Amino acid sequence: MSETIVNEINFQAEVMESEKPVLLDFWAPWCGPCTMLAPVLEEVEKERQDVRVLKVNVDEHPKLAAKFHVMSIPTLVFIKDGEKKAVAVGVQSKEDILNMISS
Repeated sequence: MSETIVNEINFQAEVMESEKPVLLDFWAPWCGPCTMLAPVLEEVEKERQDVRVLKVNVDEHPKLAAKFHVMSIPTLVFIKDGEKKAVAVGVQSKEDILNMISS
């Protein structure tokens, strides 16, 4: 998975100004479903190199979680051209994620 960790400092540059669409994974290390979703996101990242998959640790960056109204994790937020296009809460199948980022 991408080594880029999104935080309040780099959010604008990494997400809003990204030339590629961004799939944000709001997660926490203690979250079992987040751990289950991680390998699926790795597959998506390998298949769709036109989309950046980035992580936001909600414990370390609660302001970003609040900005996107994240109430449960994992939450995936798809951003294209600096605009939120789709949100999915909970563990998602690879097919569902690919559909989400293709819309």
